[in-house]
Amino acid sequence: MPLPKIATPTYELVLPSTKKPIQYRPFLVKEEKLLVLALETEDTKQITNAIKGVLKSCILTRGIKVEKLPTFDIEYLFLNIRGKSVGEEVEVVINAPDDGVTPITITINLDEIQVQEDPEHNKQIRLNDELMMEMSYPSLDQFIKNNFDFGAGANIDQSFELIASCIDKIYSEDEVWTTSDVSKKEVIEFLEQMNSVQFKEIERFFETMPKLAHTIEVVNPKTQVESTVVLEGLSSFFV
Repeated sequence: MPLPKIATPTYELVLPSTKKPIQYRPFLVKEEKLLVLALETEDTKQITNAIKGVLKSCILTRGIKVEKLPTFDIEYLFLNIRGKSVGEEVEVVINAPDDGVTPITITINLDEIQVQEDPEHNKQIRLNDELMMEMSYPSLDQFIKNNFDFGAGANIDQSFELIASCIDKIYSEDEVWTTSDVSKKEVIEFLEQMNSVQFKEIERFFETMPKLAHTIEVVNPKTQVESTVVLEGLSSFFV
């Protein structure tokens, strides 16, 4: 007689980018093992493939393309899947802001963490009286770089490549230039033509885009000073 199958619960959440509900299930032990092994390698490609595979397996709603999801959707999904898989409370150690050295351990309920949206955020950027740009959000590859990059950090060339990959199209009243139809080099050269005011508008897009964030109040046990701390990004909750 074959062994019985273990039923896996399903859950629902609303994707921040589309405001549409999707169904998902927790990690299984075999999937968590793959993630742990990939993280131990510190190899970005292996980590990317492991996270992509786990998300594809755990998302039950049809038609969701993991590669196309914006960074904040992936972070929110991963956080919720992780919470339903291994526990909805996580301990985080931070240094007290007032002295920068005293460690404080806090317990956070993952259900309380949401994607925060800036009402002034806009995907449309006006460059001048004639030209506009429409931006798209960083995707899975950038999510990996933000949270699991073991290198020394991005340089100016990598920053320009990121920005170039997030420009969806450039348009005027009469013409539309879709960046998928031209080379990355051409898009970067277009960026390099901008003045500082125009480029700051692009920076503002990234600064105000939706992000996983949670605000907490902490008290330094040595000084008794109370401080407000904002945790941002998935990596903040698993350090």
